[in-house]
Amino acid sequence: MSDRQRRDHLRAADVDRTYVSEILKKAVDEGRLSLHEYDERLQKTYTARTYGDLDKIILDLPRPSRRTGMQPYRAGQPVSGSGWAPPMQQQQQSKDGTDWLRGLWMAWAIAVSVNVVVWVLVCLSTAEFIYPWPVWVAGPWGAMLLVTTLMRRPRRDQ
Repeated sequence: MSDRQRRDHLRAADVDRTYVSEILKKAVDEGRLSLHEYDERLQKTYTARTYGDLDKIILDLPRPSRRTGMQPYRAGQPVSGSGWAPPMQQQQQSKDGTDWLRGLWMAWAIAVSVNVVVWVLVCLSTAEFIYPWPVWVAGPWGAMLLVTTLMRRPRRDQ
């Protein structure tokens, strides 16, 4: 018995059925299946016992990885939240790996902006200058971010 035949006879799990149902949902949303076909296939999905049964349900539909088919979970193999579904693509990172740092600076800028707007509105509504308390939000947090940014800077080789 080949690996493919053996895999077709392995029992499917609930996460496998959920993954197939998501493929069916996408197919009906794209107009590939009528609601009647969707209903029939969905019923078959939740009564399917093996990977082979699930493969037959979505055989004529596009799916993330047509060449590999459905694969049972293997310990140590990275999987997405959908069981045997193809692993999620790693998020693109910048060359220097500082995307997280840009995110921190963006969060700081948004927080400081909101505080400054609130302070300006309070000043305008009371018609007097109020102590600029947003500096206590911007200052310490900004100083820590500045130190972190400077420490993360690549050093020039001399």
